Amino acid sequence: MCLAIPAKVLSIEGYQAEAEIAGVTRQISLRLTPEVKVGDWVLLHTGYAINVIDEDAAKETLKLLEEMCEVY
Repeated sequence: MCLAIPAKVLSIEGYQAEAEIAGVTRQISLRLTPEVKVGDWVLLHTGYAINVIDEDAAKETLKLLEEMCEVY
């Protein structure tokens, strides 16, 4: 099973972007999603943005992941 997590794109330079995930920033690749713009939410898998998602879906997914962590 693979897991992709929501990340918000903060800046873009070429096919690289800086994204924020739960308060942590990291460099990600946009090679698979060149249509991404600053401010978009993406699903991130192994350092690659694999899909653009809407903000509501991103926040709901992050909320569910946080709830799962609390249980464990």
